[in-house]
Amino acid sequence: MSDKNQELADFIWSVADLLRGDYKRSEYGKVILPMTLLRRMDCVMKDTREAVWARAESFAGQNKDAVLRATAGRDFYNLSRQTFATIGADPDTQKVEKNLKDFIGGFSSEATEILDHYAFHLQIDRLAKAGLLYLVVQKFAGIDLSLAAVDNHNMGYVFEELIRKFADASNETAGEHFTPREVIELMVELLLAPDGERLTGAAPVVDILDPACGTGGMLSAAQDHIKTLNPNARVNVFGQELNAESYAICRSDMLLKGQTASNIHFGNSFTQDGHEDEQFEYMLANQGACVLT
Repeated sequence: MSDKNQELADFIWSVADLLRGDYKRSEYGKVILPMTLLRRMDCVMKDTREAVWARAESFAGQNKDAVLRATAGRDFYNLSRQTFATIGADPDTQKVEKNLKDFIGGFSSEATEILDHYAFHLQIDRLAKAGLLYLVVQKFAGIDLSLAAVDNHNMGYVFEELIRKFADASNETAGEHFTPREVIELMVELLLAPDGERLTGAAPVVDILDPACGTGGMLSAAQDHIKTLNPNARVNVFGQELNAESYAICRSDMLLKGQTASNIHFGNSFTQDGHEDEQFEYMLANQGACVLT
């Protein structure tokens, strides 16, 4: 990761300075990760926000969601008139809380599902009671996460670093959220090495599944490895995760990278296979790796 990305991740994580005393170290990510997602979406929606509002008011036909996504130019949009510039315009905690909840409530289903699995409404209430909500909102409002400042590729690296920091701070549960990067890279090397010739061919399409994807580290590493071998390869990643918070983190990461976040499903792969009728070239899991034939 570049020094610039590391500096940005460290600066975002410095929000934890506000949380000390009211939150344990292992809980910092419950605030920082969803707030990073919210601020990123707020920034990238800026160029089409008013067009979406206008289209929502004028459109009376069917498939309104698809029309608004097309207007937004991405897989999510927001109909709330709140932004990070207005949420904390007044330092009164009740007004900040009301504005933030209105902002979150205006999102389309793609973003709403992620935030629901973060159970972020609990953190909003907790921050408000601790007198921290205005301070946290203002801190994030001052962070430029626009596409001009951080493209999707680099935003993915920044978010992955935040995930790593979250895992390091959650010592007692780190195994549920985070497989060490060096282990992941070794698994990816072993999995893909026999197919080097095919992967370096002309623009291959590669579908990869992790049925217990956690926060998505293996999927990201596999994609990065294939892209290093062949920048023209199209890598589609799919996953499923039972832990609600890990699922939300993984899906956030995919959304921030501009990938198809809906390819990540929630639930138990053994009893609720979210990819039952699909086929994949490769499968990765933290207990091993295999090639699907």
